[in-house]
Amino acid sequence: MIRNLVAAAALALALANSPIQAAEVNINAAGPAELAANLVGIGAAKAAAIVDYRRSNGPFRSIDDLAKVDGIGKAIIDQNRAIITLGKPARPKSAKP
Repeated sequence: MIRNLVAAAALALALANSPIQAAEVNINAAGPAELAANLVGIGAAKAAAIVDYRRSNGPFRSIDDLAKVDGIGKAIIDQNRAIITLGKPARPKSAKP
């Protein structure tokens, strides 16, 4: 019984300390809360900077464009590359006659 409890506790501890990747994060659509909650190394300030950059410069064209945001470097981008998406490109509105 005690052996099972120790094994269960060890498993719970291992799972709590393992990096579990979140669902995909669209950096062209996510708000600051979603960015901060799901991206490693991104807190409230960097998440706000991402959103501010996007508002000022338009959507990110590549994941590596995140390096243009102050405080975000290659290491942070590489840690999150597997879950970052750019979303679908917006389609231009067709002119109606």
